Amino acid sequence: MQPADLSQLAQERPLRVLLVNAGEPDMLTWSGLVQPLRLAAKLLGPELLHVDVRSPDKFSADAGRHWHLVLLVADEAEAALKPANCRALVERCRAAPFWGGVGAGVLWLADAGALHGVRTALPWALYPDTNALAEQALFTPNLYEFDRNRLTCCGGAASIDFALTLVETIFGATVQAQVKEILCVDRVRGKDERQRVALQARFGTLQPKLTEAVALMEANIEEPLSTDEIAGLAGISRRQLERLFKQYLGSLPSRYYLELRLQRGRKLLRDTNHSIVQVGLMCGFSSGSHFSTAFGALFGNTPREERRRRLAE
Repeated sequence: MQPADLSQLAQERPLRVLLVNAGEPDMLTWSGLVQPLRLAAKLLGPELLHVDVRSPDKFSADAGRHWHLVLLVADEAEAALKPANCRALVERCRAAPFWGGVGAGVLWLADAGALHGVRTALPWALYPDTNALAEQALFTPNLYEFDRNRLTCCGGAASIDFALTLVETIFGATVQAQVKEILCVDRVRGKDERQRVALQARFGTLQPKLTEAVALMEANIEEPLSTDEIAGLAGISRRQLERLFKQYLGSLPSRYYLELRLQRGRKLLRDTNHSIVQVGLMCGFSSGSHFSTAFGALFGNTPREERRRRLAE
């Protein structure tokens, strides 16, 4: 399920969002999520958006059925509840049409087996804390993910990007721009942008060949290496390399590399004045048309539209 599917929530009058805060109220994970949503509610009015906050002990057994979107939020795993209480809390979240977690809340959902087969943005620092059930989730190094009716965010500063993306997806770019202006936010990072240390933190010692292969990709954007070359430089066979990427990143090396180059291109379009053709060449594409086609297939818009959006911010 892509983020656009969330737009159906704008038809609810009002849209009811519940944030279950199991962490500290002054932490960035929490404030970065709740402030943009509260500002959007203030701009839209109670007839369009209602945002409520509860602690886990105030989240009753049937509460999830009364909300359209429920997010379980915590800043640290140490704030975790007893396993039985945590499972009950997760079940209440699942009663809502859309639900998910932010920060350590993602870990609790994953540990309860609620994210089986779901692309999940787990904070990189919490990878070592996952249990066997959590491994059924498809952890990505991204800042946040929307997959089916599950929403996950790694927390910290990414909570702001996550909340503002929700606002834009459901209520449109104009409302998002108003909230950004109030918060003095210049740019919203997309869900495909990565937690830069996630891969090393999760696989550095356990899967050094995988980490080395990704480092080779990141160091060779303008002149991409072939899959065979990467495998050779990492000292493993192509089949071994493909198996590692499939098992731990849910992708083929070639696909992962392509997305890495396109993400770099997206950043260059936003942060520099290089022409679209120049950006394509800097990211290893033989022509502007090749770059534009691949860019559109991944992000759903053209490089020209991406730059126009950046100029409009």
